[in-house]
Amino acid sequence: MRIVFCGVGAIGSTTALLCRNLDATQVFIDFDRVESKNLLSQAYVKPSVGKNKAEALKLQLHNLHGVKAESFGVRLTRDNVEALCKGADLLVDAFDNQDSRQLLSEHARRTGTPLVHGAVSADGMFGLVRWDERFTPDAEDTQGQATCEGGEHLPLLGLLAATLARAVQDFLKHGVKRDAFVNLSSVTPVVDPG
Repeated sequence: MRIVFCGVGAIGSTTALLCRNLDATQVFIDFDRVESKNLLSQAYVKPSVGKNKAEALKLQLHNLHGVKAESFGVRLTRDNVEALCKGADLLVDAFDNQDSRQLLSEHARRTGTPLVHGAVSADGMFGLVRWDERFTPDAEDTQGQATCEGGEHLPLLGLLAATLARAVQDFLKHGVKRDAFVNLSSVTPVVDPG
């Protein structure tokens, strides 16, 4: 089993940590580096500051939990999406921008690879877990807009990551694709209209 996490910032790194019990190889794709400000909301430790996020997460999960992991410290592009996502049993989108989400969605639809998205609203008021069949990436209000910095939305990010991890586990164990709407008052499963 091969799970490819695309984007390992606040949502992706925490979700991967919560999926450490799965009998699967976890693959991390992220070009960014760990900064001190990330330690509040992302699953990194202080010695990871300055390292590539994908590589740092691979080392943490392997060394602390014995998770089989691979890392690619690059930006996902049209030129490398096929190679990086090849062999995935499941794609997990935790990117923070529309272009990367769209690229991943196009790849998943072209190859028939299951894809689940985890996203938080720009104002930090709600989050979504939604399977690709029912997902359309929103445009950013401001390109590069930070939504997960500083720990301001940490409780919501924790709920969203836990809900996304549960979606991954339910799919891998039972083949269930369940969407959810997440806010600080509740986690509401969304009934599949089809």
